Amino acid sequence: MEAPLYPDFPLAPSPPPGGQPAFWVGPRHLAGDDGRLYDAVADTLAGLGWTSLTIIRGRHEPDEEPDDRQVLRSTVLHISPDTLRWAQWSLADEPFHLGELPIAWQISARAETSSPLAQWSAYFTPDVPGEAVSDFLLALDARDQPAMPLVGPELVLDAVAAHGWLRDIDQPQEAATDPTFTSHLSLGEVPPLIQDADPRALTTEADEAGPTGWQAWAEPALGAPCLWAASFAASVPHDLVAAFAASLSSTAPVLRRVLPEATQERLLRAPAI
Repeated sequence: MEAPLYPDFPLAPSPPPGGQPAFWVGPRHLAGDDGRLYDAVADTLAGLGWTSLTIIRGRHEPDEEPDDRQVLRSTVLHISPDTLRWAQWSLADEPFHLGELPIAWQISARAETSSPLAQWSAYFTPDVPGEAVSDFLLALDARDQPAMPLVGPELVLDAVAAHGWLRDIDQPQEAATDPTFTSHLSLGEVPPLIQDADPRALTTEADEAGPTGWQAWAEPALGAPCLWAASFAASVPHDLVAAFAASLSSTAPVLRRVLPEATQERLLRAPAI
């Protein structure tokens, strides 16, 4: 009998849990994804006119009933009208992890349609606020050249500093944290397997520092598991990361029915009437 590999992350949009009260909560970076990360982002992409494709792969043994087929991987791929950018929601039997969390959305772009390879990719785990991923995609969709760098990295830190985040004392041009020291943003060496067209990503030796890209994560308590993580390849334009960072650090409350267990005591909330 076919069963979803990750039942908490549906492929298709689903209605909010019946009977659960809704709250306006903050801060946004600790509010989680409301269990609707796919729905929130897919709705944004549909509004932008991106095309969605569903790919299901499985294993079918001889003499096996169709209902017994085992699904190994299910993917929903959203493609922009110009085909230069795409977003992939994946549920895999061997998921790619960031901060010990599985990747939910992978967003990529290429410089021209003749190239089959992505110029860069960005990755988001569950519980990244859907508003921040959507704002990243809105900025990406608005760009004529999605792979062309336009501004320097200082724009990213300026975006969070404008919302009260603190620059790192030792690395004021490379890192910042929220005032509770729970969520972090840092420009540093990217984790393994992050896809990027920068040739240094392929030629770096084991004892050499690789290309640097922006990383973001929330750690509810020192040494505790991450609530969420996001990783941006070295070639992701800084203005796109700044759009994500500005939304992530925004002081505007967000609507939630499901609050992360790890951070719910830190959240300010007001009933949504």
